[in-house]
Amino acid sequence: MIRRHCGLVVIDYLLYFHGNLIIFPAGMNHNSLVFSKRFREYAEFTLESRRYLIQSLYQRLMRLLPPKLIRLFALLLVAIGLALPLAGHAASTKGVWLRVDTRDATLTVMKGDEPQEVFRDIAIGRFGKTYFKKRGDRKTPLGRFTIAWIPGKSQYHRFLGLNYPDLERADRALIAGDITEAQWQAIRRASKARLRPPQDTPLGGYIGIHGTGDGDLAVHHQYNWTSGCIALTNEQIDRLINWVRVGTPVEIR
Repeated sequence: MIRRHCGLVVIDYLLYFHGNLIIFPAGMNHNSLVFSKRFREYAEFTLESRRYLIQSLYQRLMRLLPPKLIRLFALLLVAIGLALPLAGHAASTKGVWLRVDTRDATLTVMKGDEPQEVFRDIAIGRFGKTYFKKRGDRKTPLGRFTIAWIPGKSQYHRFLGLNYPDLERADRALIAGDITEAQWQAIRRASKARLRPPQDTPLGGYIGIHGTGDGDLAVHHQYNWTSGCIALTNEQIDRLINWVRVGTPVEIR
């Protein structure tokens, strides 16, 4: 439970989650953890509490601190935020998910920790990759996402839209002053409703996995050419579409 006391944010929580948080099924290694329902609830509670604290701290900092100190605090928050797990990925790893390796230029369909199909020679953003994507930088965002929408038509043959900007990124951007509180609230509402987040904020948008459309395959195989998306050939994404649905997790690293 979260409550206020004398102007301070106080968090009370029973030790309900003590013990038996993680179950190790027989034959599964450390990378194959199956998290219990209690742990998922705990992770969601932790993230929601942190977002509440972020909003509260942001409002106080804007009143009390000069801009330089706010930026310094934002950098600290970003460093902490990158190390925190996402509640959406604290679920069982038994399902299908996508692993995008930007260094090896591969997209691997995973089922648990077993690779099912590998797509090679993918292309990413023209100017590389980043944890701190901004609109127009033509970089691919690193992190954990889910497929949020799959439109029927696309100029790139097929398009699998990711839930970018995600709430974790929006939390950090709010403190850093990169987005307004109204934009943060809009992203937060979309995230809680599992809808496509706003695509027109300073964080950028329309990030996804797509084909080449009518593009030159020779260019695709030689260069990173996208504005931040992950590009496969049309034939590859036709095969990939059989593995995924809205809600499929995607890890870009």
